[in-house]
Amino acid sequence: MKLKTYSITAVILSLSVLGCANTNTLSGDVYTAEQAKTVRSVAFGTIVSANPVKIQNKETGLGGLSGGAIGGIAASGIGGGRGSAIASVVGGVVGLVVGNKIEQAIDATSALELTIRRDNGEEFVVVQKYDNRFTPGARVRIVGSGNNVNVTPM
Repeated sequence: MKLKTYSITAVILSLSVLGCANTNTLSGDVYTAEQAKTVRSVAFGTIVSANPVKIQNKETGLGGLSGGAIGGIAASGIGGGRGSAIASVVGGVVGLVVGNKIEQAIDATSALELTIRRDNGEEFVVVQKYDNRFTPGARVRIVGSGNNVNVTPM
């Protein structure tokens, strides 16, 4: 019984840590340490469209691992002998799938796919964390270029 209690506690703690993933860097008004003290270009533009999307962070595998452990331990009490072993395996597989889905849901960030027309007429698309100030027709400031851009409302 102690093993089950410790295992469940460990899984709950693991899933809690997953929920603490830092999604702030997906916002246009947050800079990484690497971006600090670097010269970056500045441009201005207008949002043409803002479509809701999700940003899926890279999976750590902790959700599946934790879910598999819980499922295997919980199911091990079912039956006896060979039946208990089979139940543990099935419980572990089901737990792995459920844990993985939970991790995916926790790690998904609401975002917007912004189509922006720069003042020079050039259009581009960038995905950033959701901000209700990003609406079609809104003016924005674009800092950086390529795969290192921050867009903020004006």
